[in-house]
Amino acid sequence: MKKFGFITVVTLLLASCGQNKQMSESAIEQERDSLQRIINEKDVELNDIMSTFDEVQEGIRRINEAEGRVTVADASPESASNKEVIRENMQFIREAMQQNKDMIAQLKEKLRNSTFNAEKLKKTVENLQAQIETQGARIQELEAALAEKDAQLAAQGEQINTLNENVNTLTEDNKQKAATVATQEKQLNAAWFVFGTKAELKEQKILQSGDVLRDGNFNKDYFTQIDIRYDKVIKFYSKSANILSNHPSGSYQMVKDSKGLYELHISDPTKFWSTGRYLVVQVK
Repeated sequence: MKKFGFITVVTLLLASCGQNKQMSESAIEQERDSLQRIINEKDVELNDIMSTFDEVQEGIRRINEAEGRVTVADASPESASNKEVIRENMQFIREAMQQNKDMIAQLKEKLRNSTFNAEKLKKTVENLQAQIETQGARIQELEAALAEKDAQLAAQGEQINTLNENVNTLTEDNKQKAATVATQEKQLNAAWFVFGTKAELKEQKILQSGDVLRDGNFNKDYFTQIDIRYDKVIKFYSKSANILSNHPSGSYQMVKDSKGLYELHISDPTKFWSTGRYLVVQVK
């Protein structure tokens, strides 16, 4: 009986030790799992923060790149395509700047609620914010410069329009003056001739009592106007032609063509027309 009691006690002690060992191992496993969850949560939190960091830095890089494109495009402001490039890049910069500001605000909020001892991260955020503010100042200067250039181009455009209007006015004036001069020159170099039978000339009062153009009462519409600078040959289509008006000898010749018809060849127009601008020829 004593031996049996001892065995029972030993058995109970061993069972108790085994149970305690199982409970200890379970507690360790639970603590390990808890720590792993904490580590995982912090990894997620840190990855989220670093991802936002990367987005802000990429935004800063893209803004710098777009700013450079605006500067290059601005070198030729007269090009319509360049103006469109400037407009699109400036719109992109404004949107990217606002996105960066929003992400900086998100970073600050995340760090404020973070369980990290994140002094270095906070300093990095401050540096990023300083970069964004510097960028913002540069963009404002760029926008001001572009606005000034737009104003200059607008003023130049108005000046060009005014100059074009002046040129058009001058051109029109010159055309009118040229037309006036041409008309005056044509009048200054105008002469008139007529040929007809004796009866025809009398009928038009060009020939009266044997006198040619005795007064101004003759039919001027019966004459043909010519330009003495160019019209130096006058055909009479007759085998008999006699000049009745007075013209200096040596300034012309009466010549027959291949058919024997007379025509007048004026060799010295200035001399020929010096005594009068009306030529009268009687034909048969």
